[in-house]
Amino acid sequence: MLVFVHRYDVDSEILTQAVVNYARERLRLNPVPLDGTRSRAELTAAVGETITPSGIGGIEALRIFDELLSRACISVDHPRNLSFIPAAPTKAAVLFDLVVGASSVYAGSWLEGAGAVHAENQALRWLSDLAGFPPEAGGVFVQGGTLGNLSALVAARYRMQTRRSAAQRSSKPTVWRIACGAEAHSSVETAARVMGAELLVVPADADGRLTGPALAHALDTADADIRDSVFAVVATAGTTQFGIIDDIRGIVDAAHERGIWAHVDGAYGLAALAAESVRHLFVGVADADSFIVDPHKWLFAPFDACALIYREPALARAAHAQKAGYLEVLEAADDWNPADYSIGLSRRARGLPFWFSLAAHGTRAYGAAVEKSLATARAAADQIRALPYVELVREPQLSVVVLRRLNWAPKNYYEWTEKLLQTGFAFVTPTVHEGETVTRFAIVNPCTEPADIATILGSMA
Repeated sequence: MLVFVHRYDVDSEILTQAVVNYARERLRLNPVPLDGTRSRAELTAAVGETITPSGIGGIEALRIFDELLSRACISVDHPRNLSFIPAAPTKAAVLFDLVVGASSVYAGSWLEGAGAVHAENQALRWLSDLAGFPPEAGGVFVQGGTLGNLSALVAARYRMQTRRSAAQRSSKPTVWRIACGAEAHSSVETAARVMGAELLVVPADADGRLTGPALAHALDTADADIRDSVFAVVATAGTTQFGIIDDIRGIVDAAHERGIWAHVDGAYGLAALAAESVRHLFVGVADADSFIVDPHKWLFAPFDACALIYREPALARAAHAQKAGYLEVLEAADDWNPADYSIGLSRRARGLPFWFSLAAHGTRAYGAAVEKSLATARAAADQIRALPYVELVREPQLSVVVLRRLNWAPKNYYEWTEKLLQTGFAFVTPTVHEGETVTRFAIVNPCTEPADIATILGSMA
């Protein structure tokens, strides 16, 4: 029997209603269940074979997802999910993600997705304005911070190569290098590996920051071949481990004085530009050559969306635009083709859910939501100081709070984490700092309350 999988028929209508009902009920949950994880053997036994010659039907596949698969995933939007960097997409953003999928928009070029690209660019403009970038700045939404950092660094190396070629310098380094601090995100090392480059890791100061003077010293005292090979410096605006903000002003100045591209990795922390109370911590971002920030982290968008923005987009376009006979139709001078600004050609309009939520709620609501997370982090730090059995590892700068339970061995942390997860109450994972196992709260959900933190800390007594 021939099945027309693209035809909208009675079965399609039934499935549509079921999917919409599932989405509606998931959005109504308050709070959402934390759920958990299951082993491969457990899932194999429970789920069985779902990919078959004849198909199992949409309703049955949805039932399996609802009752088995989704419940073997930890909900990142649970208010007591404080591990890694979770997420808290707005209802509006989640709903519009359904619209984006249903609309079947290709957003790699202006020709094919002008309306979607225009809307994405408005969201990028808001972020650019927060950072203080000039009107001509622009970029693209990519999958995540790793691809954002890699794309920016590819553009940075291309610019250095082009400058040397224009200066008729025939020699090139044996190995190109990227300078960064000791607390830089692992994606910077990954980018270097992919590019065949190496890292020049500059020691952090007593506060865990890369500083301008330390960078200048490292560059100026390095061997000539090393100094000549550095094409980019990465400053971190909110480390994943602690939320530490590097000396962005000093780093950008030191880089530019030496003709080096300054990139700011703000995947998590630059969202705090929306909060008036901490915006001063990011002085210097306005003069960087590029930056990233992930709306799917602390700007309340669904996965996956990283905003990559360049001060001079033409430099990035020269590095990334793909050439082919069939692509020449896309080369109109005044068109903005997102695929020209990062690695990759095909792309969904992943910035649209963020744009829709911003448009629906307004930017003041975003600022208030980020401020709420910051206030909860400060309350958490106060609670930790007041308890005799825990202590702060360091004072929080943004919304990541790291603490130790006095007299606990590593196994105590892991057993505590497992107990919290098994009871469905919270997801808080250990981390390792300078060889010591501790734990951390990453507070990016405005629905996380000080009372949630108090109960979690109470479970450590």
